[in-house]
Amino acid sequence: MLGSGHLSIKKHYVVFKQLMRWTIITLPIAIVIGSIVALFLWLLNWATQFRFTHPWLLYLLPVAGIAIYFTYKYWGKSSDKGNNLIMDEIHQPGGGVPRRMAPLVLAATIVTHLFGGSAGREGTAVQIGGSIAQMFSKWFNLNDVDTRIILTAGIAAGFGAVFGTPLTGAIFALEVLTIGRIQYNALLPCLVAGIVSDLTVSAWGVHHTAYHINIVPPVAHLLSNYFSLDILLLVKVIVASIAFGLASLLFAEAVHGLKNLFNKFIYPKWAIPAVGGLIVIALTFILAKPDYLGLGVSPEYVGAVTIPSAFNTGGADTWSWLWKTIYTTITLGTGFKGGEVTPLFYIGATLGNTLSVLMNAPVSLFAALGFIAVFAGATNTPLACTFMGIELFGGEYALFFAVACFTAYFFSGDSGIYSSQRVAVPKIFDADKAPGDKKQTYLQRKAEKYKPGKKK
Repeated sequence: MLGSGHLSIKKHYVVFKQLMRWTIITLPIAIVIGSIVALFLWLLNWATQFRFTHPWLLYLLPVAGIAIYFTYKYWGKSSDKGNNLIMDEIHQPGGGVPRRMAPLVLAATIVTHLFGGSAGREGTAVQIGGSIAQMFSKWFNLNDVDTRIILTAGIAAGFGAVFGTPLTGAIFALEVLTIGRIQYNALLPCLVAGIVSDLTVSAWGVHHTAYHINIVPPVAHLLSNYFSLDILLLVKVIVASIAFGLASLLFAEAVHGLKNLFNKFIYPKWAIPAVGGLIVIALTFILAKPDYLGLGVSPEYVGAVTIPSAFNTGGADTWSWLWKTIYTTITLGTGFKGGEVTPLFYIGATLGNTLSVLMNAPVSLFAALGFIAVFAGATNTPLACTFMGIELFGGEYALFFAVACFTAYFFSGDSGIYSSQRVAVPKIFDADKAPGDKKQTYLQRKAEKYKPGKKK
């Protein structure tokens, strides 16, 4: 008994020692990442407001795109893979994440938004997180295993700080690397990084947009006497979530497809962002409104379609989600910098608004479901997005959040916006087909390719 108790105490001491070690390592990294993200969010807000008061800046978007192209060509070629570079380094350490990635992507993203490009901010925050984490890893002389963990924590810090969702940031970093598997070895560093980076942003006085779901009053139906849950509303949520998943698929395929298309047919390569900028200008001229430029959070004028407006009746046009898809895929597909997530929020919220009208459903609830579900489908992170719904909108509709995110995940196709994402467990696995069967699905083949221990 004494021997057993001694071993138990020793084991808990080792656990405590490891927890303290990772907390001490992670704290300064998260504080630095949170501080840089706070600066980034401040600059992004400034760029957005400056463009609102100087709308002529849009006509310089092609020139801005060319400047970004040459900047990355001469100073940031190894950084051009963005989030995928960080994910590759976590999967298989190679050349590392260059420290210049953080200032390059920050400046390029601000330029993209200043001149009206339709992009997000998550990609920039994650790249900042990965770059800073790699820098600290070298300073701390961490080995390859520990570097993978701290890079994962860098993703959590960047994501949690930029959206004000620390728990989501932690889970996202653990879930996004490999479909069907959560990397528990980085659990504590990711949680510490997400919380501390978010607190750091708040300490700098930078605040995030608040969203609100109106209370959905109970509606009597045939099964009210048997179920406390509104079954009819649940069915509507499932149907809408299939649409959210298909919207995710459209976005991911369009980004990759347009990038390949422009690279194949346009030469010289510096002309690609110029053409992309001209297309955005032409679309804005045709539509005669600037609603789909930039981040899509703050309104340029009263009545503009934004993410917050989509939570209200009449706050989005029928095809707002499609126009934002077109604008963002052209912007990102032609080499401008930023992220995909905030545009995905916009696409999901406005699509949810449209579907709520068609299905006679609560507008704010469906906007919130689209907000998280389209993101879940495009990134293959349904668990993280479920928690995002709880962090942003409260836990009252957590069941609907989970149903929406997981349904969209299954209907979002075989790929996503991150090409370096690996597959551990396919979304749909046919038990009748053994590994190696010629009739395997795409995801089964990908899972087999990245099977642990298998030479790549």
